[in-house]
Amino acid sequence: MSARVRMFSTQWCSYCFAARRLFETLGVPYEDIDVSRDPALRADMEARSGRRTVPQIWIGDRHMGGFDDVNALHARGMLMPLLTGGEPSAPGSGE
Repeated sequence: MSARVRMFSTQWCSYCFAARRLFETLGVPYEDIDVSRDPALRADMEARSGRRTVPQIWIGDRHMGGFDDVNALHARGMLMPLLTGGEPSAPGSGE
């Protein structure tokens, strides 16, 4: 993998568990940033993402959204190209 994955999360969030499981199943290293006890860190996450919910996931400098967003990319075969540093082709484009 060449793209850095960062995930802002909490320890008790079921979507955070699902995101961790997805990355671990795919063998994707990721930085898990726990915002549950740090209001300033959570405020930074909210300012960067425009969202209050966790997880919030970045691949490189690109904000991907939450688990549902990343899982949808994975289901369409578009996640791995992002993780390996490429751009995914549109589904059905033949590329």
